[in-house]
Amino acid sequence: MGIQSLKQALLELIPVSDSDRESLVLLRIEAMRESLERIGRFDPVRARERFESGFSAVETRHILLEGERVGFVTVKPHADHLLLDHLYIHPDFQRRGLGGRVLERLFPEADAVGLPLKVGALRGSASNRFYARHGFVQVSEGEWDIYYVRPVGKDSSAI
Repeated sequence: MGIQSLKQALLELIPVSDSDRESLVLLRIEAMRESLERIGRFDPVRARERFESGFSAVETRHILLEGERVGFVTVKPHADHLLLDHLYIHPDFQRRGLGGRVLERLFPEADAVGLPLKVGALRGSASNRFYARHGFVQVSEGEWDIYYVRPVGKDSSAI
């Protein structure tokens, strides 16, 4: 499927169940492998433990492209913001505009509840450029991550 046809392909966000946990953790490990290897921090055991410690099926949705599971997204509500805790696309479908299409779905949801959307991205990862390109503003840095916020009502027409 070419990039142009991906932009027109049916994209759905559907609920996951607890039984999806293993497939989600494997997808996360595969999606993060390249970025973590680049900084010498790839450890599938640690990646699994970090995912499983915060897994919430209620807050997680599969990303389906024409009915095929190609990723997942997790948005966790907090008192003063929504946390975009996970947005992973299978490597075979990355860099084709799908992440931006997912954000196009999430932004109106965040605006509807009047909360900014926050996210952290691994330092040195291409996801930093992705979030900046989609209207997120850097607010702080940690040892391994850079943190961003997308204010309520931020014009996302540049997506």
